Amino acid sequence: QVHLVESGGGLVQAGGSLRLSCAASGRSFSSYAMGWFRQAPGKDLDIVAAISGSGGSTSYADSVKGRFTISRDNAENMVYLQMNSLKPEDTSVYYCAAKKSPILFRLLRSDFGSWGQGTQVTVSS
Repeated sequence: QVHLVESGGGLVQAGGSLRLSCAASGRSFSSYAMGWFRQAPGKDLDIVAAISGSGGSTSYADSVKGRFTISRDNAENMVYLQMNSLKPEDTSVYYCAAKKSPILFRLLRSDFGSWGQGTQVTVSS
């Protein structure tokens, strides 16, 4: 188990940028692939991006490809989501999650065993 705390959410105008951070406590951070999920009111929880334990592989939802970048710093137990060219439809609560494996083979919600409390991102038009 790893404890996760997100930060960096807020209100931004369309076209703007935000950087979300997720601080992880626990051992062997690199043994966890990490993901960012989001959930808008009345909608499902969807994966946005994921990164392997080593940081060498990444995966993105089609809706954010070319705009969002996930990265991690294993020395600092941190994972980041840089969000550029934000759109109103990006408005959601964003959650950081740790996968029970360092690889990205499968990215179902049930594959992630630890979750942060979420951070609100609101994009105004």
